[in-house]
Amino acid sequence: MSHDPAGSPRAKAFPFTGRIVRRGDGPASTANIANIITVVRILMAPLFFVLLLVDDGEMGSLRIWAAVIFVVAILTDSLDGFLARRQNLVSDFGKIVDPLADKVLTGGAFIVLSVLGELPWWVTIVILIREVGITVYRFVALSDRVIPASRGGKLKTLLQGVALTLALFPFTTWLGDWFTWVNIIVMSAAFVATVLSGLDYMRVALRHSRARA
Repeated sequence: MSHDPAGSPRAKAFPFTGRIVRRGDGPASTANIANIITVVRILMAPLFFVLLLVDDGEMGSLRIWAAVIFVVAILTDSLDGFLARRQNLVSDFGKIVDPLADKVLTGGAFIVLSVLGELPWWVTIVILIREVGITVYRFVALSDRVIPASRGGKLKTLLQGVALTLALFPFTTWLGDWFTWVNIIVMSAAFVATVLSGLDYMRVALRHSRARA
């Protein structure tokens, strides 16, 4: 079997060579720790969905485990981004898969809550249109530039995470019906932030297109 020299373009292009954990200036491996955490988050999503659906709104132990898995998965989102920046492990794979992992988890949570009759479908549909539309726009723009998350986008992500967490745990069963209003208020805030941040991305995209023209 022939071997490429260590400094050849082919050796450098192989995606699984490079740094996995340590910080440095050389190329990072596609299989670095930040990307591994991202992939684990994707793999956690199906288990979360199954537990939530099997519980079927009974608010039993399966519902609690589903909520715990969701919270852990959400926390890994901050962890992989922190490690990627701190250890200089940012990769093209991570730029593509990380936002997809977020959308699979949160989008799936919204869908399952609607399937269970706990969230109006029109709310879920509007949120999904915004999320899919902006994600596609950011992917298309990758050939020209990387579009970072705006402050509105970061606030949207935070509010969605909090709203879904409150909706998933059976707080109403534990604390009383008054907590339903807490869920409604926080979910409404997340919905408004989602729509407004989407409109802001569209505004920036339109301005960029006019500038290029």
